[in-house]
Amino acid sequence: MGIRGAAIAHVLSQYLMALILFLILMRKVNLLPPSLKDLQFGRFLKNGSFLLARVIAVTFCVTFAASLAARLGATPMAAFQTCLQVWLTSSLLADGLAVAVQAILACAFTEKDYKKATAAANRVLQMSFVLGLGLSLLVGVGLYFGAGIFSRDVHVLHLIRIGLPFVAATQPINSLSFVFDGVNYGASDFVYAAYSLILVAIASIAALIFFSKSGGFVGIWTALTIYMALRTFAGVWRMGTGTGPWRFLRVPFAA
Repeated sequence: MGIRGAAIAHVLSQYLMALILFLILMRKVNLLPPSLKDLQFGRFLKNGSFLLARVIAVTFCVTFAASLAARLGATPMAAFQTCLQVWLTSSLLADGLAVAVQAILACAFTEKDYKKATAAANRVLQMSFVLGLGLSLLVGVGLYFGAGIFSRDVHVLHLIRIGLPFVAATQPINSLSFVFDGVNYGASDFVYAAYSLILVAIASIAALIFFSKSGGFVGIWTALTIYMALRTFAGVWRMGTGTGPWRFLRVPFAA
């Protein structure tokens, strides 16, 4: 079935995963509260709108990069998609750490246990960086020797190896970026998470347009590297300056 079959398989896998998670959740919690007022729809819609804006910004940036690669031709597009899927799939492993720190921080902030919040955030960020270093080595070696799994076209393989340094070298900042998402969500910093990503996306789209014109395939990956670096910087800046929910970091005895 070709591309259509791949699309159908992807959609079915998403529904299957959602169903499995839904069934697991049903066994652990009561999904229907005694009163509909307890659902707090207003709060969900407010925070959900910020997260939706963030998702749109992230998705548009990556999709725009793919469209620029497609304009270069079938061969660059094939190489770009291979590199992109490896780049994103390996980085998504950090999502496990992001989910963990999100749950821990939500509990710590609710209890106003700022020592626990600080310790959890610092430890998970350290772990994510180590994970990123490990992924750099794994992805670098794996994609270099295993690129033939994805294509037998020598021109595609050549471009994959050109994109390989970007895919491998950005793993540490990718991991930090994903974990900072969990940190922001755990601290209920949804507004900052949304607006910072929108600004990052705007800057990254400008970089994509500029570098793709001057550098082609390499330029696109240069811009994507800038994109992930800016995402990580946004998270570092929030905690580093002690703003928003991290205001308590300015008071030594409170941390």
